[in-house]
Amino acid sequence: MKTVFLFSGQGSQTPGMAVELTHASKAAKEVFDCASDVLHFDLLDKCASGAPEDLAVTTVAQPAIMATSLAALACVRERGIEAEGVAGHSLGEYAAMVASGMISMENGFKLIEKRAAAMGKCAETSGGMMAAIMGLPADEIGKVCAEVAEKTGRYVLPVNYNSTAQTVIAGENEAVKAACEAFVSMGKKAVPLKVASAFHSRLMQPAADEFYEAAKSFSFDAPSIEFYSNLTGGKLTDFSDMPSYLARHIVSPVRFTDELAAMQAAGYERYIELGPGKTLAGLVKRTLSGVTIFNVENQKTLDKACE
Repeated sequence: MKTVFLFSGQGSQTPGMAVELTHASKAAKEVFDCASDVLHFDLLDKCASGAPEDLAVTTVAQPAIMATSLAALACVRERGIEAEGVAGHSLGEYAAMVASGMISMENGFKLIEKRAAAMGKCAETSGGMMAAIMGLPADEIGKVCAEVAEKTGRYVLPVNYNSTAQTVIAGENEAVKAACEAFVSMGKKAVPLKVASAFHSRLMQPAADEFYEAAKSFSFDAPSIEFYSNLTGGKLTDFSDMPSYLARHIVSPVRFTDELAAMQAAGYERYIELGPGKTLAGLVKRTLSGVTIFNVENQKTLDKACE
């Protein structure tokens, strides 16, 4: 059965994440040791005892989610499960890069430290917010956003194409709130996300510019397995300029629905989400039929996926 590992994105953080995985596996604990050495603080302690508001800070959330994802990866690989492909949602692409051999784990955490710092600094000055809209086609969501932007003179647009049933919008606070009110008046569900700014929008351009300069100091190898891309919505084949790719990634839409379609067309039948929560597993369930879906975030889900 052709398998793809999926890696969780920002907003999936939750207190206590990864604790059971690090108890179950020495390799999972070593992931957090590596991260803590890079970050110069005890990341596992942040996950184990940090309050929700502490974990939501971008400079903590991004490495914490990545470490939890890689800890889950270590656990399933110890149980003999491998994959022919990887895909991540937004932040999750960094764990996917490590999993595919594109960068080392240490460099992965160094890279995410630079990304989180740039995005966190930008979030403090740019503001902005994101919200998930359910039950409406993406093109109709785009039309409502365009109408709100014209009416308010503020910036809002769809940025995460997650499934046929869910699209995330982002932009300036006033415009996102007005759009959410419009969707609720249409009888649709609008849920603000636990993120610090309007990620994957032009409000993050200063972060993208700063991160590009930092990413140029890293080297990237071609992945050893198939790598599916948020930017293209399909399998990525050109790895010649990853710093530019990763900078564009910060300000570009996440085309996850297209990725899922491309993976299914390529014969992927088993989808395993690695990391906190089961958001991506839910998106797969709502988008694809005839596939097997698991998520791994603790001992119970690890045992179920490895049965």
